[in-house]
Amino acid sequence: MTEPNVPTPPVAARRPHSFTAHGITIEDPYAWLKDPDYPDVGDPDVLAYLEAENAYFEQVMAPHQPLVDRLYEEMKARIKEDESSVPQKDGDWLYWTAYETGGQYRKWWRKPVSGGDDELLLDEPALAEGKEYFRLGAFAVSNDGRHLAYAIDDSGAERFEVRVKNLDTGEHLPEVIPGMLSDIVWTSDDAGFLYGLANDQWRTDNARFHRLGTPVETDIELFHEADEGYRVAVGETSDRQWLVISTGDHVTSEVRLLPAHDPLATPILVAPRRPGREYDVDAHDGTLFIHTNDTDPMWRLCTARIDAPGEWQELIPADPHFYMTGVECYRDFFVVEGRLDGLDQIAVHRYDAPREPQPIAFPEASYAAGLGDNPEYAVDTLRLGYESMVTPGTVYDYDVATGALTVRKVQEIPAGYDAAGYRTERLKIAARDGTEIPVSIVYPAGFRRDGSQPVFLYAYGAYGYAIPPGFSTGRLSLLDRGFAYAIAHIRGGDDLGQQWYHDGKLDKRTNTFNDFVDVARGLIAGGWTSAGRIATAGRSAGGELMGAIVNSDPDLWGAVIADVPFVDVLNTMMDADLPLTPGEWPEWGNPIEDKAAFELIRSYSPYDNVVAQAYPPLFISGGLNDPRVTYWEPAKWAARLRATKTDDNVLLLKTNMGAGHGGKSGRFESLREAAEEHAFVLWQLGIDR
Repeated sequence: MTEPNVPTPPVAARRPHSFTAHGITIEDPYAWLKDPDYPDVGDPDVLAYLEAENAYFEQVMAPHQPLVDRLYEEMKARIKEDESSVPQKDGDWLYWTAYETGGQYRKWWRKPVSGGDDELLLDEPALAEGKEYFRLGAFAVSNDGRHLAYAIDDSGAERFEVRVKNLDTGEHLPEVIPGMLSDIVWTSDDAGFLYGLANDQWRTDNARFHRLGTPVETDIELFHEADEGYRVAVGETSDRQWLVISTGDHVTSEVRLLPAHDPLATPILVAPRRPGREYDVDAHDGTLFIHTNDTDPMWRLCTARIDAPGEWQELIPADPHFYMTGVECYRDFFVVEGRLDGLDQIAVHRYDAPREPQPIAFPEASYAAGLGDNPEYAVDTLRLGYESMVTPGTVYDYDVATGALTVRKVQEIPAGYDAAGYRTERLKIAARDGTEIPVSIVYPAGFRRDGSQPVFLYAYGAYGYAIPPGFSTGRLSLLDRGFAYAIAHIRGGDDLGQQWYHDGKLDKRTNTFNDFVDVARGLIAGGWTSAGRIATAGRSAGGELMGAIVNSDPDLWGAVIADVPFVDVLNTMMDADLPLTPGEWPEWGNPIEDKAAFELIRSYSPYDNVVAQAYPPLFISGGLNDPRVTYWEPAKWAARLRATKTDDNVLLLKTNMGAGHGGKSGRFESLREAAEEHAFVLWQLGIDR
């Protein structure tokens, strides 16, 4: 849809640049948009171009600001401003978080189980005051309840600063740890904690121990990872007897254990890394519970004695219909989570009868459910979370002995919500190779399946990340304007198991793009909508999906949102100096070493496949401080699209100059960004109200 009197968009300069690999020369005239001093971005030409695009964005969206404001107020009215979580017991304390009316950030509270006054642990609004961006990372209270270690990021660059607060006095300890990128785990004697630092390449290749009251410079490195593609993480077993140091990439993992009371002990290696084998570990009464994909992509559960950790005995075998996603041990039982033919399942297992599960039943045919926060080991109830595309988020307590579910909280929508006004279904649409793709869809009760109404289609399709059919208050602004909202559970995610993920990565990557296009065509064939009446969105690797489908099938889409899109795939995977690249080769392939990977990535990389054709209206976003998808990827893509496409449809590039991968921080700032994107969709589909 064209717009009269639209300001003239900026034009990025073309500067000769090329590289040759595997005998093929690649021309890249917008390579200059990558500041050579990154992560410091100070090149005046680069900044001038980004600022010009931002100014153009503001000019183009200015006439639609009343719609943005209206959508924002709608979305804000559905949020309970003084929202608080359900208190949860951990030791002698009940912990919860709460927002104040008008507050962008949470406050963290506790009070004694035995009774007493509420105690403010951490005041996020105070920490965020005056900052353009704020994010709380790790948050860990010591076992004795006396100290809080937490981490903050105030730029979006995801290099966190650790601080330690004495909860008895309210004062902070003098030690501050910059550059952290991990969880924080206390030792059982609370003498100190484990954490990991980001190296110069933004990779966590270490696990370290900080002893309270000692200089940070004397912290002890407990483990160092030599493989540049691996990342190190720290954790603990459910019984808090063992500290866990895990390392791995997207396909291989390795776990070491340390006694929680003695972090300087020699680590116990559970099983050495073996390419393609992943596993994670919990513990109960001297027995390790090992969740692994060593024999089957649906995963199985094994056990081993702590003194013979490599001698695995199968406890629960892999099931072709049940994808086992996790196992958590408690004193009297353990819980297995997974998906049965794509639908979330939670089951309690007894240690003396592990193959006789006690499944937890939920009331709807399609939903998203999982374990909530359950910090204690000796429990007889479990905190659960539940929602569906028509049911707001619900917190349950599940009585393990009786099987009773008790509602502790239902998401409150102050503006009002009536589930009877909406319908939800789970469809199956055949892809071009015959594979049936699940689709979760929600729509207003009066929706007409005559092809006349709009559909908003969403997917991600990478890293084995499944998109749950959950609830969204922001989505209601589209549903109430006649949209159906569909989630395509395409290959590349693990919605139907790990093989579903494998079938959308590496040399099968194009299945992801084809699945999405074929779902769109299936919705059209089913009368849900028509070509040009589909709005779509994707973020990060989902933004790569957006780039691929606008190149291949531009006529299907009425509006496309590409947030922090991973679109310069070939250049990024060819640059081993970028923080994420070596760890990403198991996901995308290594085009430096492998000519076939080079040719495949080159065949679909959105930036490299922009052609002279009509493109749909595009809203592209980036973050100047984004360490995951660097700012120049969306910038280069937008520049090449502007110079190449043959249509007059609007193309917007918005770069958050003080934020990173997640966009602006604060619950209301993120709402305003969502309102902008919804307004763009409504404008382009002719529903400017």
